[in-house]
Amino acid sequence: MNYQQTIDYLYTHLPMFTRVGSSAYKANLDNTIALCELLDNPQHKFKSIHIGGTNGKGSTSHMLAAVLQMAGYKTGLYTSPHLKDFRERIRIDGEMISEQRVIDFVEQYQPDFEAIKPSFFEMSVALAFDTFAKEEVDIAIIEVGLGGRLDSTNVISPLFSIITNIGWDHMNILGDTLQLIAAEKAGIIKKNTPIIIGEYQSEVADVFKQKAEIENAPISFASDEWEVEIESGIDKNYVDSLSLVVFPQTSTRPVQHIQLDLTGTYQLKNIKTVLSAVTKLRQNRFLVTDVHVQMALKQVKPLTGLRGRWDIIGHEPLTVCDTGHNPEGIREVLKNISMVKYERLHMVIGMVNDKDISKILYMMPTKAIYYFCKPDIPRGLDADDLKEQGASHRLYGSSYPSVKDALEAARENAYASDLIFVGGSTFVVAEVI
Repeated sequence: MNYQQTIDYLYTHLPMFTRVGSSAYKANLDNTIALCELLDNPQHKFKSIHIGGTNGKGSTSHMLAAVLQMAGYKTGLYTSPHLKDFRERIRIDGEMISEQRVIDFVEQYQPDFEAIKPSFFEMSVALAFDTFAKEEVDIAIIEVGLGGRLDSTNVISPLFSIITNIGWDHMNILGDTLQLIAAEKAGIIKKNTPIIIGEYQSEVADVFKQKAEIENAPISFASDEWEVEIESGIDKNYVDSLSLVVFPQTSTRPVQHIQLDLTGTYQLKNIKTVLSAVTKLRQNRFLVTDVHVQMALKQVKPLTGLRGRWDIIGHEPLTVCDTGHNPEGIREVLKNISMVKYERLHMVIGMVNDKDISKILYMMPTKAIYYFCKPDIPRGLDADDLKEQGASHRLYGSSYPSVKDALEAARENAYASDLIFVGGSTFVVAEVI
């Protein structure tokens, strides 16, 4: 098989959560353990950091990878989902693995896939671990796919773990209260292994503290360790960069000035988590200086290939996409929209059909013009259904047969001084990037 045939085989033969939803979710680690044993347990052959949470884990993972790369360490990065190419999920020093690597792996282990019957995600985790071990990375950043306790990545023994925050997402799988969701995320807290919680949230803090106590895991909250203020970054009527001043709360270390090329203001939360992680890296004898941090964070996107976070994809009219897709993520998106000066707001929105979207629709601005669309995946919510649900929340506009058609209509209707936002789902963003 060539690369495209290999990917088509994976899509058609292995259940893929992002395409078909919860039917692809395996509520145990049996398949992952079987795959790792088949590969001689590569997850134990490299150092790692495990990163979970509802929002911000992708940005945090990429920022931390950029810092380690800048410090001269051969750095693996595993994230999900991908936007355009499957290989985005597995990078070493910012470079996607080769097409041939994917072809060879699938060709070699295809009979085992038929026997073990892994999900698409389980296979991709196994490929990542095998690649990082064979390439002898100095360290790998491993992002949780969904939840934590039963996530396929939860077979590693990291130097430390990170949980960014807890929000409302995947309630049909993780639970219908923040405490239940937090308990699933807390499943990555391991015995005698430090855990950094990015954001102190009073509703769930005790869940993490209790789990950390059981596991004898040193726990810290990054939001209690740092203060971050925006020094500048508003230019041409929108945020195109962030100049930050960072004040340590818990030490006498000097103030840091950081230029960040990720422009969503929600990065102010994530930057605290990254800086706390850098402190832990130093405690593990990684030579990471403040200069490494400053140089890395001003070029996270070129160093790691990160896209889709308050991503400016057009000008006149300003056109921005963002992968935020749950209530907390949308709240941060709306905060960024409020910082932009524009005449009219055009919202190109698509969502998936297996989530309760009423909380999100309730938050959306009623004065915007809406372009409802369906992402091109089996889980995509029909555009007419989305339009009908939107109308019940006083969100009015038209439905379109594709994301492309919706964006083209918005661009035709918008003036140069308007703002077009594209989002509601990671898969909508994938189609416009």
